[in-house]
Amino acid sequence: MDDLLTVAEASDWTSQRYRREITRANISYLITYGRVGSVIQNGAVMVYRRELEKYYDEEIAMQRRAMQQLEKDINLRLSFHEYTESERTKHVHRLHPYKGKFIPQLVEYFLDTKTDEYKKDVYFQPGDIVLDPFCGSGTTLVQASELGLHALGFDISEFNSLITNTKVRRHDLSQLVEHIEKITYKLMSFYDEFGLREFDNELAERLSCFNAEYFPSPEFKLRVRRKQINANEYGMDKARKFESIFRQLVAKYDVNLDNSGESFLERWYLPSIRSEIAVISDQIKEIDDINLTDTLWLLLSRTIRSARATTHLDLATLKDPVTSTYYCRKHFKICKPLFTLTNWWKRYTEDAIRRFAQFDHLRTDTLQVALTGDSREIPVLKLLDVRKPDLADLVRKQQIAGIFSSPPYVGMIDYHEQHAYAYELMGIERNDYSEIGPLFRGKGKKARESYVIGISHVLKHCKQFMVEDYNVFLVANDRFGLYEEIAERSRMRIVNQYKRPVLRRSENDKSPYSETIFHMQSR
Repeated sequence: MDDLLTVAEASDWTSQRYRREITRANISYLITYGRVGSVIQNGAVMVYRRELEKYYDEEIAMQRRAMQQLEKDINLRLSFHEYTESERTKHVHRLHPYKGKFIPQLVEYFLDTKTDEYKKDVYFQPGDIVLDPFCGSGTTLVQASELGLHALGFDISEFNSLITNTKVRRHDLSQLVEHIEKITYKLMSFYDEFGLREFDNELAERLSCFNAEYFPSPEFKLRVRRKQINANEYGMDKARKFESIFRQLVAKYDVNLDNSGESFLERWYLPSIRSEIAVISDQIKEIDDINLTDTLWLLLSRTIRSARATTHLDLATLKDPVTSTYYCRKHFKICKPLFTLTNWWKRYTEDAIRRFAQFDHLRTDTLQVALTGDSREIPVLKLLDVRKPDLADLVRKQQIAGIFSSPPYVGMIDYHEQHAYAYELMGIERNDYSEIGPLFRGKGKKARESYVIGISHVLKHCKQFMVEDYNVFLVANDRFGLYEEIAERSRMRIVNQYKRPVLRRSENDKSPYSETIFHMQSR
C-alpha cells in the first residue's frame, strides 16, 4: 500500500526525485497510455511508485545513451530539455503546425541581453532589427517582438509568410470572435441538416462500446507495453470484426465515402468534410478585411490538417488515404477517419483566440513583417515600402543588426508539400522549384553543391542591408560539412560554433541528432 501514490503525489515525488518539473498531466498521460500501472482506490486513481521509478530511470538512461552517440562537445544546456511541451509551444508558436521549426527558447537565448559561460557577449540590443531570410513559421519574428526587437522575415512560400504575419499581427479579437461565431453557426446548421450528427453519434457510440470490450484502457495498453499480447495481430483481427458494423452504418445513413478524385482535397478528405470546408470557405470569402480573412483562412487550414483521411500515426507524414475504421497503433484501439470537422474547428478557433490574447500581453511596441520572395534576390526596400513603410524607414536609417535563421537542411523536407492542402484550399501559387535544398532534389553531390551556392547567394544579398559589424547565427545540421564553404563564398568567417542535442522530437523517428549554431561575422 505504501507503494501507491495519487496523481498529485506522484507528480510531487517524481519532480523532487528527478529534479525536473513533472506535472499531473504528465502522470495522467503515463497512466492513460499504459506506461505505468494504476488502480482505483476509494474512487481515486492510484499509481505504483516503483513503476514510475522504473519508467523515469529508463527514460533518463535512454537520454544518456543518446548523448553518448553524439559528439563530445555537445552543449546540453542548449537542448532546453527542462522546458515543458506547453512552454516550447507557447502562445502563437503553436498557431499552426510546421515541420522543421526551431524552439523559441533557442532564438531567445541568442537574441536577448543575457550572458553565461557559453554565450559571453550580447549580440542584439532592444531596438535593433533582426533578419530571418528563411522565416518559415515566424519563430524569430515572434521572439523578437517579445524582446523589443524589430524583425524582418523572407520566405519563398506565400503560405509560410501568411503563418508568420498572422502570428505577429495585432488582432481585433472582439471582431474576430464575432466572425468565428457566425461561421460556426453556419457550420453547425449544415452539420445537422446534412444528417451527419446521427451517423457520427451512432458510430462513436458503437466504437466506444466495442473498444471498451476489446481494448479496455489502460489495461490493454499496459499489456501491450509488457509484451503480453501481440497488439498488431490482435488489433487487425478486431478491426476486421468492427468493419462489418461500420459498413452497416454507412449503408443505414447513406454516407458517401468516395475519394477517387485527383486533387489533394478530393483524395485526402471524405465528401462530408469537403462540404463543410466549402461552407466555411464561402463565409470567409464574404469578408472584405484582408487581415481578418487571412487569419480565418489560417484557422481553417489548421482545422483541415487534422481532418485528413489518414491514421492518427501517419498524420505528420501521409501514406495512404483511410476511408474506414482501423486499428490505431497510436491509441491502441479501433479509430475512425473524420466525417465532420465541427469539433476541430471549434477547438482550434477557441485555442487561437486564447493564444493571440496571451501574446498580446508579452509583445512589445516594435515592428515585424514577413515578405514573400526568393531570399537570393528579394527586392527588400521596394516591398517594405508597400507592406511596412515604418520598418523600411528604420532599415534605411539604422540597417539590420544581424541574422538569426535556420536554413533548410539538404534533402530533408519539401516545405510546400507539407501544406499541400492549404495551397489548394486558398488557391495559392506554389514555388517548390525555387526552394533551396528540398527533399525531392535529394542529398547527392549536385544537390549539395546547389545548396551551398543557394545559401551563399542569400547571405550575400542580405549583407547589403546589414551593419558592418553584423552577427549572423545559422542553425544547421551540417552532416555534409558545407558551412565552411558557405561562409567562404559569402565572404564571412565562422567565429564560433554552438552544438546542441535535439532530444525531444514529435516525429515517429526519435533517433538522436545534433545541430550546430554557426556564428558568422564579416571577414
